[in-house]
Amino acid sequence: MSRHAAVHPLVSPWGRFGLYSFYIDAPEPAIVDTGIASSPAEGMKPALEALGQDIADVRWILLTHGHIDHIGGAYALWEMTGRKAQVVIGAADAPMLRSRRAHVNEYLGARGHYLDDPEGEAKQIAATNAVISGEMEPTVLVTGGETISLGGEVTVSVRAIPGHTAGSVAYIIDGQNDVFVGDAVQVHGAANGFPGYVDPVAYRTSVQYLLDEVHPQHLYLGHPYRRIDGTPYGVELDAAEAREALEQSLEVESRVEEAAQHCLCHGLAETDSVYSPFAPVAEKLDYQGDPTLEPSPFFTSMHGYRTQFEHATEQETP
Repeated sequence: MSRHAAVHPLVSPWGRFGLYSFYIDAPEPAIVDTGIASSPAEGMKPALEALGQDIADVRWILLTHGHIDHIGGAYALWEMTGRKAQVVIGAADAPMLRSRRAHVNEYLGARGHYLDDPEGEAKQIAATNAVISGEMEPTVLVTGGETISLGGEVTVSVRAIPGHTAGSVAYIIDGQNDVFVGDAVQVHGAANGFPGYVDPVAYRTSVQYLLDEVHPQHLYLGHPYRRIDGTPYGVELDAAEAREALEQSLEVESRVEEAAQHCLCHGLAETDSVYSPFAPVAEKLDYQGDPTLEPSPFFTSMHGYRTQFEHATEQETP
């Protein structure tokens, strides 16, 4: 009989919000996602001590994707394990672990186009310096299909679920179907009230895959994403909640996609709106959130739809 690996959410403080990591209690213990630079010392270490565990014993650091609030504490946590932990990340997101500058370039190449902030680049540089504990080379690069042994009979399967980022991956504890997805399942977004993804088609495909093929027994989310009525899920969903969150994620993306395509087909127009040039999308969806709040999921997703629309238009041009 396979050993059941208990999962414990670990909450780390960050301003008004908490950042979530997950401890997998296995012969070779693992932590999924690492918050920001302060998270290992201020959140994980005391939480593990309360469980009777020592952070120095962690042997696997499993990163679902490369955003700063998920990889920011990776170097610090690795140091706290005596550099003994293996650090795993999706190959396409590895540049964001290797280099702070990759986060700045991501901003400049996408949402920075729409945010009228001459200090935007400087703010990104300051943020990456403040919340990323160190640049580092990952130990293990994954692309999906790999199996990681956490010792004994505990294994974790890796699945590629791109969309939120190019290198987003899910980690599935085999035999108990506990699934860690980071931010790859957005539902109606987090506190910002809008779902964020760089590649809408890949996002939709990944969520459909989780719904149709994976059937999570427990689904672990990177943040308390929200239902249609605005109430947040927790970060640990049971099977019924997981199915609901996945179905709602698809429903929301479909509505956003319809509004974005309508806007793009009629031509983008610069206006005084804070949602310019996608003001018709915000109006159609009755979205009234602040699109300037980083990481600005509104403009991240709109840029994704725009990129795909323009690529499709180029392909159709003789």
